[in-house]
Amino acid sequence: MPLLPPIAELRSRLTDPGAHRALIEQVLERAAAPSAAHVFIGPVAAGRARAAADAADALLAAGRRPTSLPPLAGLPVTVKDLYDIEGEVTLAGSAVRHDAAPAAADAPAVARLRAAGAAIVGRTNMTEFAFSGLGLNPHHGTPRNPCDAAVARIPGGSSSGAAVSVALGLAVAGLGSDTAGSIRIPAALCGLVGFKNTQARTPLAGAFPLSHTLDTVCSMSRSVADCLLVDAVLAGAPLAVPARGVKGLRLALPRTLLLDGLDADVARAFERALARLAAAGARIEELPLAELSEIAQINAPGGFSPVEAFATHRDTLAARRAGFDPRVAARIALGEGVSAADYIRMQQRRADWIARATARLAGFDAFVAPTVPFVAPPIDALAADEAFFHANGRVLRNTLAVNFLDGCAFTLPCQAAGALPVGLMLAAPRGHDAALAGVALAVEAALQREGAAPPAAGHGGGAAA
Repeated sequence: MPLLPPIAELRSRLTDPGAHRALIEQVLERAAAPSAAHVFIGPVAAGRARAAADAADALLAAGRRPTSLPPLAGLPVTVKDLYDIEGEVTLAGSAVRHDAAPAAADAPAVARLRAAGAAIVGRTNMTEFAFSGLGLNPHHGTPRNPCDAAVARIPGGSSSGAAVSVALGLAVAGLGSDTAGSIRIPAALCGLVGFKNTQARTPLAGAFPLSHTLDTVCSMSRSVADCLLVDAVLAGAPLAVPARGVKGLRLALPRTLLLDGLDADVARAFERALARLAAAGARIEELPLAELSEIAQINAPGGFSPVEAFATHRDTLAARRAGFDPRVAARIALGEGVSAADYIRMQQRRADWIARATARLAGFDAFVAPTVPFVAPPIDALAADEAFFHANGRVLRNTLAVNFLDGCAFTLPCQAAGALPVGLMLAAPRGHDAALAGVALAVEAALQREGAAPPAAGHGGGAAA
């Protein structure tokens, strides 16, 4: 199943009354295909999606010009099971919340998507409580990464279903979240574009929390432009993105941690991308950025996600631990023994670290790294706990650095056509979202001119991690 066209192109095609409804019917048919197994939690929202499509078609029938419709009018969008939808139970990918009260109102992010006309197709699968970067879910099944027809590979997480929904052409964008990479990891492994904005840009209300210190509301799509359109909806205002070219960009290449242990596929794609950006006139400068080695030390008492997740789940974990994914329960339990003094100390040390790391990055347009150090491994390769936790630590390593910085980042596909997906991460300190978006648009255009492209869904090539 192919990706849907970019939003601007799709809107230019949907000019006749009935066109949006026809698109949604096509999407609903695709959602019922075997390849879409485990993408959604619960039934698809066929009635609501059709109603949104019909509303867009009614505007066209009344004489509205296609370009004057709301930005997502009648277009299929998916919502991670983390977000409140009025009248529905927010499971957050778990089995222990089945008896929770239905949401009294839409989360602001969902309400803004509806106001923009989006046809919300359904709630997408995720790692339980968003607490893993691999995307496995023992309760609701694991959606298969569409990049490989021959081998069942992980989709990445925690926004696993969101990524697969876009990669299968079930949505123009997937609303997800990013606490340590949960947008960028699945986007990278599925050959998509993901944008993790500065945390304060988008409202967290109505999203089931993992870590209020690190959680970010954001989305993934097939292009930088589409991510920016959805970001404008979620944030309530567009970024003022400057026009940039690759020539003259100053990109930092951190030598600490982020380039360690890359598999051959990722190293090859990353070096190829850097060479092409340099040939187009970018200045790529090695930077020690030794501060990256301090993240583990600052997190040593337990880390923000375990501590804050334990505060959320303490009572449920005590009463229903057997109902949790055992791997998620184990990670949450790591926060139990952290004292208030240690937690406050972590917050203080992080604030100091952000100031020093931001100063180190001054003068650069972005820093660049592989989004994930390996291509998507087979699901079966992570059956043993030792393999799972080792891979989870590696998959989160590069992306977590941006959340720890409270920064912003894009992941862009950078693999050669026909290869398994590899993500190129462009990142900057907090508040630099608009400038970084200009960089990402320029880099995306340069890589596409040079033939870097996501694989067609169902491609069977590439090596296992």
